[in-house]
Amino acid sequence: MIWTPRATVAVIVEQNEKYLMVEEIDNGEHRFNQPAGHLEDGETIHQGAIRETLEETGYNVQLTGVIGLYAASAANGTTYHRVCYCADIKDPIPSTELDADIVAVHWLTYEEIKEREAQLRSPMVLACIEDYRDNRRFPLDLIRQL
Repeated sequence: MIWTPRATVAVIVEQNEKYLMVEEIDNGEHRFNQPAGHLEDGETIHQGAIRETLEETGYNVQLTGVIGLYAASAANGTTYHRVCYCADIKDPIPSTELDADIVAVHWLTYEEIKEREAQLRSPMVLACIEDYRDNRRFPLDLIRQL
């Protein structure tokens, strides 16, 4: 059997010291995450990040930088590789139908996110936010689509 990690993207959006977060259902439980998800066949990593943010929050974003590359193994044995971006909101798209597993879209402070640490989708959620808060930024061209 060939080991196959899952390629995912996530986006940090901050406004007025609050972070754009989604509340979603995962295995019957409420979890909090950045707008994030799996890449789809044929799309670039940048396109996947923009698409996931729109589908999960209804916001169209402009990517501004790469926060980091993350790897984590889930309890089910699956390894996830995440590219995390930072972005600015371009505009809301009010008619966007959100993904079915999204319960709500929230703007939360760092402290409110820390209070929900046990409900975060994975350890990567807080790691991405803390790297963002530490001003960790790389240019978008760090990732080259060939």
